[in-house]
Amino acid sequence: MQTAESSPVPQVSTPAPTVSVIIPSYKTAGLIAACLDSVFAQTCKDFEVIVVNDGSPDTPELEKVLAPYLSRYLDRIVYLKQENKRAAGARNNAIRHARGEFVAFLDSDDTWMPDHLASQMQLFAADPSLGLTYSNGWVGLPGAEREFMERCPSTGEATFGSLLVERCQIPISTVVARKQAIVKAGMFDEKLARCDDYDMWVRTAFHGAKIAYSRKLQARMPVGRPGSLSQSRAKMAEGYSTILEKYKQTLPLQDADRQVVEKRAAEIRARYLLEEGKSKLEQRQFDEARKLISEANSYFHKSSLSLTLFALSVAPGATVKLISVWNRIRYGASS
Repeated sequence: MQTAESSPVPQVSTPAPTVSVIIPSYKTAGLIAACLDSVFAQTCKDFEVIVVNDGSPDTPELEKVLAPYLSRYLDRIVYLKQENKRAAGARNNAIRHARGEFVAFLDSDDTWMPDHLASQMQLFAADPSLGLTYSNGWVGLPGAEREFMERCPSTGEATFGSLLVERCQIPISTVVARKQAIVKAGMFDEKLARCDDYDMWVRTAFHGAKIAYSRKLQARMPVGRPGSLSQSRAKMAEGYSTILEKYKQTLPLQDADRQVVEKRAAEIRARYLLEEGKSKLEQRQFDEARKLISEANSYFHKSSLSLTLFALSVAPGATVKLISVWNRIRYGASS
């Protein structure tokens, strides 16, 4: 089986491909065959595939699945093994080995439509100044799929500011970018516990990459059900807060950009406090919940939160039940 570690790119006799397709794998032995089949079914054939085993506990099963692909596509697929560094570390490893001018990202439990690469490369051909492109896709479990851009819209131009406030949101399994644009931005931040893809795209835009997107449905991205909606949303908000604080410390922000970052940081902190407050409600820690929700509402100034705070002071048990019902109604279709 052809493998490579985190070492210099081996010398090969075949010409460098235009696109390097990067696929991290961790406990996806049962899913990666469909992922790879969708890549090798692309109408655009000028690519290589780099699969990164991110210290996965299912390595024997994974390598058994990969063996036929490594044999059949010997000159077009590279298999890297590394200690577990999460997806950011796996993608960085692959980027360092990538021979293509462009890199395309695909999670190993996702799949592409046959014309995905061709469609994205047409965008680069139409505008050579582009640094990164992305597209729409299907999100959700089979039988309950929705368009990504229905749930997470992209509105207007994709810039540092619009990505920062999530007016434009990028699904990683649709991204094709110039390798140099990713390298210039510093590649993926391996220190982040979550939201490293959001961080990557925001920094790529900050460092000058022009970004375009397509509303074509070009990928399928299944998602599972989170264990606790409030805890999940709180963790995401905490992840965003960490990233925004990093920007204030490390990016050479102009005054206008710094104001956008600080405003966004205040909003995310309030969102985090609100979700933590909901979590405390679920745990029936009413005093702590009231404190957190009150602090969050000092930013949001929402009458619904003021009403919740009043209800907490009068009938906390009933408030828990009402919020639980409200969450199921509001988030049931996407959770």
